[in-house]
Amino acid sequence: MRVIICGAGQVGYGIAERLAAEDNDISVIDTSAELIEVIRDTLDVRGFVGHGAHPDVLAAAGADQADMIIAATLYDEVNIVACEVAHALFNVPTKIARIRAQAYLQSHYQDLFSRDHMPIDVIISPELEVGEMVLRRIALPGVSDVVRFADENVAVLAIECLEDCPVINTPLFQLTDLFPDLVATVMAIVRNDKLFIPHSTDQMFSGDIAYVASIKSQIHRTLALFGHEEPEATRIVIAGGGNIGLHVAQTIEAKQPKTKVKLIEPNLKRANTIADELRRSLVLHGSALDQKLLYEAEIQDADLMVSLTNDDQVNMLAGVMAKRMGCKSNLVLINNPDYLDLSKSLGIDAHISPRSVTISRVLQHVRRGRIRAVHSVQKGQAEIIEAEALETSPMVGAPLRELDLPAGLRIGAIYRNGEVIKPDGNVRIKPKDRVVLFATAETVKQVEQMFRVSLEFF
Repeated sequence: MRVIICGAGQVGYGIAERLAAEDNDISVIDTSAELIEVIRDTLDVRGFVGHGAHPDVLAAAGADQADMIIAATLYDEVNIVACEVAHALFNVPTKIARIRAQAYLQSHYQDLFSRDHMPIDVIISPELEVGEMVLRRIALPGVSDVVRFADENVAVLAIECLEDCPVINTPLFQLTDLFPDLVATVMAIVRNDKLFIPHSTDQMFSGDIAYVASIKSQIHRTLALFGHEEPEATRIVIAGGGNIGLHVAQTIEAKQPKTKVKLIEPNLKRANTIADELRRSLVLHGSALDQKLLYEAEIQDADLMVSLTNDDQVNMLAGVMAKRMGCKSNLVLINNPDYLDLSKSLGIDAHISPRSVTISRVLQHVRRGRIRAVHSVQKGQAEIIEAEALETSPMVGAPLRELDLPAGLRIGAIYRNGEVIKPDGNVRIKPKDRVVLFATAETVKQVEQMFRVSLEFF
């Protein structure tokens, strides 16, 4: 696939890195010569210094032969115009734009990006995507990652196995015998920072992170079996009143009337603005690193500190300070991937990467075949995928135990006619089934082939 990426920042670089590793033909455009030099030196891509919306720059980057343009610069208007130019002059089939300003995304303007107006096929709003991820994490304390599939009927949870976890040191095949009515499947395990697809004889050990597919109605039971019965936070302090922080606070106000939220915002004008938009939440003006202000927010009695500023260092330090001052848990927004490995050693319970969230949304539209959803995990080591089975798929018909599936793939759930089916050796996949699976990075191409119209396979 030939892809043009406008923007060589963290998101653009991350997308280019991922797609180039899969042998796609990638061109990256950015006005910064330094960023383009870095991307040329570190990735197998072509780099072009220039304005991503200018026709001559797009032409030089090969827009006339491109299958897709991904506009991910810092500026919404540049992203919009880049897609318009790519459509009008070069007829690029698929156009994806990152749009951050919520003014463009209001529901009564939903036709703005239609083919008759601004021909953009996919709009990605990092603030809304990250905000929804934050809310899912808040709702399920005890998980380090959570994503929903199959019309929200299946959740894949990343759960740390603690020392008192009831299911550790037990072969996976025995879990079915011990809990026959539990519709949950261990799809992958991360041990000592190494990810692997387990066999039925493998065991989980203390300190492992297990990726578990669970039916919606049994999420809390699944967490309890892994030793996680943390109560949902009812006293929350949010650091950062930007689009994400405001969205999270407003949603909590609307859906969780018993939860008390206090929000800290360093910009006085912004603090006054969001105070007018929130009904029950208390807005405090100042720095989340000010201990006196944290005490004023009653951090010592809080269940959760959520750090959502634009500064990774502030987010991390605020999360650490909050816990040392008595807050039970923290959730931190981290943009820089270099900081992710430090988070646990510093005392950060959970983190969210906007870069990873955005890349996952892009991959959903890059993947070939009937791929309905994609979630990238462990810094790109693997993907959780929901795909629709076709008549021609080699997965259809035979019992799962007879399929010659790649070693880096494990099926977590099958969604058929509104019902979630737990996969076992006797289950047969039928056409139109939606399959939720876990695939290591080197297996993703094979997964795409399995869910394409043609019979090309391996």
